[in-house]
Amino acid sequence: MRWFKPLYSAAETLIDRILCVLGAVLASQGPEFMQQYLQRLGGHLDEARRQFAQFQAIAQQLGKNVHELAAQYTASIDPAVAGMGKLVNDTEARMNTLASAEVAIREASLWERPFVFLRHLDAEIASGTANVFKPAVPTTIEGAFYALVGVIVILVVYHGVLAPLARRICGGAGAKKPVAKVA
Repeated sequence: MRWFKPLYSAAETLIDRILCVLGAVLASQGPEFMQQYLQRLGGHLDEARRQFAQFQAIAQQLGKNVHELAAQYTASIDPAVAGMGKLVNDTEARMNTLASAEVAIREASLWERPFVFLRHLDAEIASGTANVFKPAVPTTIEGAFYALVGVIVILVVYHGVLAPLARRICGGAGAKKPVAKVA
């Protein structure tokens, strides 16, 4: 089995390098996904603002503000008209939620951004982003930071869990022998 030790050692080194690259590439997609998510979020926000502006224009034509218009619609006994009042209020709430999320994510620091992103994540927008997501290699400080974190996490998992398990399974082929102390 002496021939197996150098082979095992070479394989372990190759796996280590491959995992470093894999960890860096995968983790660096975090900022890219957030960027593409923000683009979609901005599109949803623009559309909500456009719709709300239409409601404001109707209210202005009737000599009211949009809240008065929504209240008048909502108070109607006609379910279709009452539904319009709910639509006005829902559109304003959606617009405010999207605007708040966009500002929070864009203004978050490098350290806060993943947590702020998750806190403000809209499942529908995230799903749409994932469906059209295009991997890229971000060339930003944030992308480099994420790549470094990915390398560290994957090396900790590999050297802390997987490699020791593989050594046990292979009968200690890659285990290092203790160095004898010379007195």
